[in-house]
Amino acid sequence: MSNEMNILILSCGTRNKIVKYFKKELAGKGLVLATDCSNLAPALYEADKHFIVPRMDEEGYLDVILTLCKENRIKAVLSLIDPELSLLAEHKQSFLEVGTVPIVPEIDVVEMCFDKYMMYDFLIKNGFKTIKSYIDQEEFYRDVEAGVINYPVFVKPVKGSASINISKVTQKEDVELLFSRFDNLMIQEFMDGSEYGVDAYIDMISGELVSTFIKEKLKMRAGETDKSVSIKDEKLFELIKKFVKKAGFKGIIDIDVFKVNGEYYISEVNPRFGGGYPHAYESGVNVPGMIIKNLDENVNVDVIGKYEEGIYMMKYNEIKLFSK
Repeated sequence: MSNEMNILILSCGTRNKIVKYFKKELAGKGLVLATDCSNLAPALYEADKHFIVPRMDEEGYLDVILTLCKENRIKAVLSLIDPELSLLAEHKQSFLEVGTVPIVPEIDVVEMCFDKYMMYDFLIKNGFKTIKSYIDQEEFYRDVEAGVINYPVFVKPVKGSASINISKVTQKEDVELLFSRFDNLMIQEFMDGSEYGVDAYIDMISGELVSTFIKEKLKMRAGETDKSVSIKDEKLFELIKKFVKKAGFKGIIDIDVFKVNGEYYISEVNPRFGGGYPHAYESGVNVPGMIIKNLDENVNVDVIGKYEEGIYMMKYNEIKLFSK
């Protein structure tokens, strides 16, 4: 393998489209390599080369990945699952030492994204509208008494992902039961409004927001956008610009936003490709191309809002066959 621009995608799972997009953008410049801990991860078989690796939480995992980066002259590495982003950010220096750039923000920013209460605190302190959240049950009950918040509410893990263990509750008894059963939970206001997904890219060289794609979520499945439509809104473009600057993001991020009574409320952020990103790419928002441009040491131009409105995305099932 010559010294090309090879990109490694970790924990690729079922994200075949992301692998395909990078292959398309790298054609003739380098290879796309993919890993997963299961040989039944369909996205593996889209890559130019794939590797079955230990589970992320197994001892020695990091060394396996660093060795792959070294042996395959990997220019950049990214992950498609939340827990691994902390690992990449925490060991950024180790990757840089083998010549590999981790596509991830700094560790403190990544940690804030995965601690929903920390993100809530950051948003409130910096004057951004967000979903009312509580980690203190008594404070929540007092606010219910005072009419500040009403049932139904959501009870969810402070550090959860992929909509796992989220419960919509309508009475105090349910809150008590969940808090007695599980640790590290929070209570969030139920937002009765429209939900949006924002795919944003912050240039890794200039630190400027260069791309924002907004989709209204029409249907969700297992925490991911199943059906959506592209929209544009100057007010939301401005809000995202202020937010990413204040938080210090870099690279690709996926932001959940609610719109209630004409106001936008920032909810959660994933510092990676979101499950609905294919909608952005197919509408002309080429983040893999922007990443490659940055790796070539070139700054991206601002293409915020340069896409068509009213484009619908619908996910559907596909199959992949292979024999051992």
